[in-house]
Amino acid sequence: MSVITFANTKGGAGKTTAVLLVATELARRGYRISILDADPQHWITRWYEMASEACRQRLSVVSYVTTGTIDRHVAEELRRADVVLIDLPGARSPLLAKAVGYSSYVLIPVQGSAMDAQGGAHVIELLHYLADKAAIHIPYSVVLTRVNSMVTTRALQAVKELLASRRVHVFETPIIERSAYRDIFGCGETLYTMDPRRVSNLDKAQENSSLLATELLGHISAARGAGTQRLRSVA
Repeated sequence: MSVITFANTKGGAGKTTAVLLVATELARRGYRISILDADPQHWITRWYEMASEACRQRLSVVSYVTTGTIDRHVAEELRRADVVLIDLPGARSPLLAKAVGYSSYVLIPVQGSAMDAQGGAHVIELLHYLADKAAIHIPYSVVLTRVNSMVTTRALQAVKELLASRRVHVFETPIIERSAYRDIFGCGETLYTMDPRRVSNLDKAQENSSLLATELLGHISAARGAGTQRLRSVA
């Protein structure tokens, strides 16, 4: 069982979109998924309220998660889900440290902007602090979001260079800007239940989402293996 936290202290980084793409993709593959919706915008909760029974079979959402309730929610959901995803507020919050403390992996969505990069840096600073001061090593990666598949902007290139200079791991799979990703929030559907006649480039959105989930599962598996090796070496 894994807890994956999606965090960026700047709002609008594409964090909630990343959560929903990963959640629905993993549910489609047979995993039991629980999402803790701690974002004050509650977009995941709104989506779930419209979702069909088919969408709900392997996916549940816990709404209005707070600093005071997250401990209980994580414990409860880990008993019934294979993967728990936490969607945090897009602002500095005490929830960040609590959620990170429970995490098997932290994914930091970042758009191609200096403000997004700074919001991601706040999360990375916390992770480094936990590693340095408490020997708590939580694997993490940045995933670039809302990327134009045709054009690399100067701002995006600057963010890539900044992350590379700081040796921050960046997913090979970015989240491409797709109209389908906006549409799913308005209809309670998934990329696999929407009508392809009404959504442009739905097949490309499905491929992007699938690659993202596959890469995330690979990194979680590798991190788990590395953790086991560390424990053996200590023993």
